[in-house]
Amino acid sequence: MNSTTTAPTTGPPPARSGPQPAPYAEALRAQASRDWVRLNVPGHAADTASFGPLTSLLGPEALRLDFPPLLDGIDLGPTAPLGEALSLAAEAWGARRTWFLTNGASQGNQIASLVTPALGRVLVVQRSVHSSVIDGLVLSGLEAAFVQPSVDEEQGIAHGVTAEDLAKALAEHPDAAAAYVVSPSYFGAVADVRALAETAHAAGVPLIVDEAWGSHFGFHPALPGNALSQGADLVTSSTHKLAGSLTQSAMLHLGHGPFADRLEPLVDRAFRLVQSTSASALLMASLDLARATLVAGHDAIGASVEAADTVRRVIRRLGRYAIVSDSFGLFPDIAAADPLRIAIDTRSGGISGHEARRLLSRDHQIMVEVATDSAIVAVVGAGAAPDTDRFIEALHCLPTPLVDAGPDNRSRLRLPAPGPARLTAREAFLCPSRSVPAGEAVGMISADTLAAYPPGIPNVLPGEVITAEVVDFLQRTATAPSGHVRGALDHAVSRLRVVDPAPRLSH
Repeated sequence: MNSTTTAPTTGPPPARSGPQPAPYAEALRAQASRDWVRLNVPGHAADTASFGPLTSLLGPEALRLDFPPLLDGIDLGPTAPLGEALSLAAEAWGARRTWFLTNGASQGNQIASLVTPALGRVLVVQRSVHSSVIDGLVLSGLEAAFVQPSVDEEQGIAHGVTAEDLAKALAEHPDAAAAYVVSPSYFGAVADVRALAETAHAAGVPLIVDEAWGSHFGFHPALPGNALSQGADLVTSSTHKLAGSLTQSAMLHLGHGPFADRLEPLVDRAFRLVQSTSASALLMASLDLARATLVAGHDAIGASVEAADTVRRVIRRLGRYAIVSDSFGLFPDIAAADPLRIAIDTRSGGISGHEARRLLSRDHQIMVEVATDSAIVAVVGAGAAPDTDRFIEALHCLPTPLVDAGPDNRSRLRLPAPGPARLTAREAFLCPSRSVPAGEAVGMISADTLAAYPPGIPNVLPGEVITAEVVDFLQRTATAPSGHVRGALDHAVSRLRVVDPAPRLSH
């Protein structure tokens, strides 16, 4: 169902004017236009009269387009429209080969993790990777060696890793399978992927990049180049985030580098292992259309960048809030910033990020992507045209409940060093476990992943020893205003899940 293409190693080709072909979406639309008696799945059979509530929610056209996979003239055969759509996607992103995913970039991270045991025994991983990479460690059974990202202690957010830190970790693990990094970060910090790729290749391993937040990179001169153009070997791309496809659709791209021949058959087998045999035609068609729109979208993407720049420019001029990316130059691991990410320091304007997000939604019907104690992050999709005036006005109408509250020092707490790993993530996941009071968990092996937000770096992973310092940090995080510990059994982190039976370990 997937096809290869020869594409330049310099990234996406120049933008093209005029409508672009979308062969899979067009074939799906033609299929839906015919008068079918549908005695196959899905069970709604595009019967809009009998399935009124579903039709009312989605519209009749969505039901008509909802075909199962493996249909002649759509996704079967060497010249099928799906194969053509995949080739066009590979060409657009500068990949040797591309796979369409219907379970998000999380599925791509799991695929990438699954192939690594064929390459070595240890995965060298940026500590602030997405939870799906940790899930991939559970699936693969590999040991992990973590590289700590830089942390903005003022904002309490994590950025990326330097080539120097990656080189040190790889030198300490000559049996490394691959290096796994994130770029861009949730806040739009772009790593020096070229330097990271050169470092990984010098150590004899491929570079895998979780580029979930950078699927739009490379499609306009104002945007950073994508990871493939910088030498990455395998890249997950969450196309639905800022590139315009439907939620839960994504792509996995294989680069043209020195590991392509080794990786391609492994990735293809892992893809077939985790991809649904009932992949959504609607999601795949949206990926095909997103690619066509990006390739032809030079002017629209430029307008989106200008809209985001306008928001930042006006916020700076009004003076109440600060722009988080204005401090990116202080961090050696940050090579660029995504201009479509608008990260705003709300604390400098007298209100926490969590409260700003809540009031923007409740009182102004404005949704932003994420909030921390210190900031909110708004995103502008590539080609989208948001009402920037409405957003700026609402932002500056927010109250200032924290003006006299004094500084919030939680984000300045020193991050605790993680405990030593006694089991792999897979071993810990498969072991029996039990819940114990947090104090009793000290010295025992965690069965869960726990991460304080901000900055969102996992403080303890399955298989790692729980330390007193980690417990104290997590509980202080939880008791702070708007504190949150992802993965905790309860809000106060009063109990932790540990591997059982397991001997109490020295701490």
